[in-house]
Amino acid sequence: MKNSFDEKVLDEARDWLKTNRKVVLATVIQTWGSSPRPIGSRMIINDKGDFSGSVSGGCVETAVVRECLGLIKENKLFKKIEFKVSNENAWEVGLACGGEISIFLEQIN
Repeated sequence: MKNSFDEKVLDEARDWLKTNRKVVLATVIQTWGSSPRPIGSRMIINDKGDFSGSVSGGCVETAVVRECLGLIKENKLFKKIEFKVSNENAWEVGLACGGEISIFLEQIN
C-alpha cells in the first residue's frame, strides 16, 4: 500500500533538488516505548532549513533539522541519530510520554 503523505514528501524533495537545493531525507528506523510517528515515517530538510513531513514532534524535530543542516555543512552523506526521553522529561521536549527513537539521515541527489 502506498502512503500518499510520503509520496508528497518525496515529490517535494525532487522539486527542491531540481532547483539545486541540497536535501537530507530523515527516516524513522527504530522506536521503543512511546513514539508520535511509526517506523518508516519521513521528513525532508533542505540547505535553507525548510522542511516537510514528520518524524516525531516537539523539540525532537527541531534537533533533526539542526542535525540535517550540520550534515550538509560537513558534506557527510549519512548519519544515525538517537533520542531517548524519560517519562519525567517527556513533556519538556513536546512528547506525550517517554520513549526512544532512532532516525537515519541521508543526503539525497
